[in-house]
Amino acid sequence: MEWLNLSIDYGVIGILTILSILTLGKGIERYLFYKNLNLSSFSTKQELEIELSKGLTFIASVASNAPYIGLLGTVLGIMLTFYTIGQAGFVDTKRVMVGLALALKATAVGLLVAIPASVLYNYLLRKAREIILLWEAKNGRQGV
Repeated sequence: MEWLNLSIDYGVIGILTILSILTLGKGIERYLFYKNLNLSSFSTKQELEIELSKGLTFIASVASNAPYIGLLGTVLGIMLTFYTIGQAGFVDTKRVMVGLALALKATAVGLLVAIPASVLYNYLLRKAREIILLWEAKNGRQGV
């Protein structure tokens, strides 16, 4: 069952790490896009909204699904703990505690990815709404 231990450490936590890096990269890209946006290049509100919302779905998906990926690591860690207890034929508290710590580590990493992703999504969504309102003010609410 060593493969299960490795799948939690490198699989689940690795996936969460990759998602965190991708989310941060997309967030920085969106922030820079918003900062350097030329509102006069958009003739309709719909065009502007499409450009502003690109990538936000990915960030929201990471924010909502990272806890579930962490939970998967928790379930796998508890399975590993039960398997270890069953193989030993007796309860070794050291093995039980190590297995539970591994399970909780995956949950914690899932939350550490989800919380900043959620904050980043809400921040970028707010910035997009501000830009749309600014565009509407400059264009007399055309394209509404």
